[in-house]
Amino acid sequence: MRSKTYEQLIPRRHRQDFENALGMESGYVLDFSDRTFNDFFYETVGIDPEVNSSLFSSRGSSKAKRLRSFIERAQPALVAKTLRELWEYRGSTYHGKSGDVEERLRENYFSIVALFEGKSDAIDTSAIETFEPSETLEELVASIKRDLEAKKPQAALDRLHTYCMKRFASLVRKHGGECGKDDPLHSRVGKYVKLLQEQRNLNQISERIMKSSISVFEAMNSIRNDKSFAHDNPDLVEMEEARFIFDSIAAFLRYSKAIDGRHFED
Repeated sequence: MRSKTYEQLIPRRHRQDFENALGMESGYVLDFSDRTFNDFFYETVGIDPEVNSSLFSSRGSSKAKRLRSFIERAQPALVAKTLRELWEYRGSTYHGKSGDVEERLRENYFSIVALFEGKSDAIDTSAIETFEPSETLEELVASIKRDLEAKKPQAALDRLHTYCMKRFASLVRKHGGECGKDDPLHSRVGKYVKLLQEQRNLNQISERIMKSSISVFEAMNSIRNDKSFAHDNPDLVEMEEARFIFDSIAAFLRYSKAIDGRHFED
């Protein structure tokens, strides 16, 4: 099913005030330069527009067009958080319009935020993407997203494991390491983290997060073997727990992509 467009997501009756509030009429967003626009997304929601370019590139290169692209392509929860952060930034740098006009802008702006927050039960799939040309990989990603859109994360856990096996093997090889066919998932993640440590100086918190996540991926092996459709298992992970697993793995994938994009040249 085709995703909704920006014009479908932002009701026409609120759209002008929404864009006026962010100064989008002339192709800008508030007072951001290209660099500070990218920095804002990286620092507030953990997304680097240069690395996650597919989220920002469907409408054109101006900052307003990049924001419209993000709104129609990103997950609702992420859009809602971004819009709240933009309003906070606006308040810190711009005193707004006078009286009733400002109140109307604010009311219509947060009507838009509420629409996205009302849809925020969806799992953020932006980190689950193709990373090399492969029909098999494309179908793997598509099948995972189909189950998530159908609110059946427990049905896709075995394919999430397969996806991570492929992705971290690719990352290890990308940075000059070796990855054997029989290496388990947590070993692949460990090799990737070690390469990051050796080849670039990471901040202490980045290094700690990535090292601690190795044990998460190790635990995922037993989930795949004993609690997914990978085998004839009588019991599956409950939906709420499966969602938590997906959210946690996706957060690491987004974070590693941002770190990798910042510290390595393609």
